[in-house]
Amino acid sequence: MRPVYREATVAAGLGLAVNLCLGIVKLVGGLVGQSFALISDAVNSLGDVVTSLAVLFALRVAQRPADDEHPYGHTRAEAIAGSNLALLVIVSALLVGWEAVQRIAVPHDLPPVWTLWIAAANVLIKEGLYRYKREVGRRTGSSALMANAWDHRSDAFCSLAVLIGLGIVRWGGPAWIGADEASALVVVAVIVWSGTKMFHSNSSELMDSQADVQLVHEIRKTAEAVPQVRAVEKLRVRKSGLEYFADIHIEVDAQLTVAEGHRIGHAVKDRLVTRFASLRDVLVHLEPYPHKQESAAS
Repeated sequence: MRPVYREATVAAGLGLAVNLCLGIVKLVGGLVGQSFALISDAVNSLGDVVTSLAVLFALRVAQRPADDEHPYGHTRAEAIAGSNLALLVIVSALLVGWEAVQRIAVPHDLPPVWTLWIAAANVLIKEGLYRYKREVGRRTGSSALMANAWDHRSDAFCSLAVLIGLGIVRWGGPAWIGADEASALVVVAVIVWSGTKMFHSNSSELMDSQADVQLVHEIRKTAEAVPQVRAVEKLRVRKSGLEYFADIHIEVDAQLTVAEGHRIGHAVKDRLVTRFASLRDVLVHLEPYPHKQESAAS
């Protein structure tokens, strides 16, 4: 298992366990304490459990070696799973939102004070997961983990909204009972926004969009630092699951032999694959230097 997959698998497994525990606690707390805000937040956490399960399965599929039918490997399994799960999360959130709208004017008992402690603990735990996964994402160069980290940060804000709503209900009395459902609608809005963003990200990956500008810039600078590379004429980087594929055109002295150019090309590939843990493969094409002047002359 490559390091990027090992760390991603550990992080996804930890997130699954924590979200499962939080989801169960919030669901039970919401049902017993009659807090629809906690129930909606439980749906959010349980949705993250399903997402984590799919990510873990996709990570296993993505590591399968290339075969005759899949010469580029199976790395896009994660994007396929992610796009379908995003739609599932959005639909689930909309169903919860519809229920909250129907309940908002219906009188019901005040949630007990211990529901506030559940919401407060969830804020702290989710913020801790955000910081952990952000660090792992930076270390492995995994944009998937970075996105998952920000999902935990949005969950922390959801729980904060629930905490505020429950606080208003507890200290405002029956006149403010609708604040519980209003908090639930805030959570629903955040879930729909996150799900839409997740769907767009995975769909863009399946469409072979160019990788993050900063990553492309770092790859270009690293290649240009290889001895005898005069310039980088063209660079395309596409994301595939947790990994990337790069096509790079480098300019070298036109008087070099084929063997010398071949050696430089391999040096560029080795340098990039070593420097960027998430870079699965690099296709290097050689161009004569100076490329523009020779093209103009011909």
